[in-house]
Amino acid sequence: MTIPNLITVFRLILVPIVIVTILQEEWKWAFALFVIAGISDGLDGYIARQFDLRSEFGAVIDPLADKVLLVAIYITLAIVEVIPSWLAIVVVSRDLMIVMAFMVSWVMEQPMAVKPLFLSKVNTALQIAFAAFVLGGLAFALDLGMLVDLLTIFIVLLTIMTAGLYLVRWLRHMTQ
Repeated sequence: MTIPNLITVFRLILVPIVIVTILQEEWKWAFALFVIAGISDGLDGYIARQFDLRSEFGAVIDPLADKVLLVAIYITLAIVEVIPSWLAIVVVSRDLMIVMAFMVSWVMEQPMAVKPLFLSKVNTALQIAFAAFVLGGLAFALDLGMLVDLLTIFIVLLTIMTAGLYLVRWLRHMTQ
């Protein structure tokens, strides 16, 4: 177990705690813990690359931890009616599509390598930043109004675009 993998596991442990703080509308705690989880996402990758601590386990668990964090946060924020339900559906559907594509390719004995697209990394970072932005607005009682609406549209468009790119990549892989 490497330090980057321990950081990733720590991020997974934070997920239910962040969910509880959101459900209890403890916005400052939710924001702080979510920011810590978000920072840990960049930190584990940086340490893995910088000190050559990459592992097969890390290559699988890190993106999975990202998915768990994002899906849980977006669903929870939709449940407490902080973000629109349709936004959570778009974000969750994309991630489910990606996971299902990997599972189908594995079942059909055509496993795909776990190699995230650069634009997908940008999408994930922006989804995390958006959730932090929304939680920060709640934590500090800021009126973010139209900015949240514009960011929501941008997140949806980017999420749909990256879903399409993954679908094309998967179809090409499966028809080789």
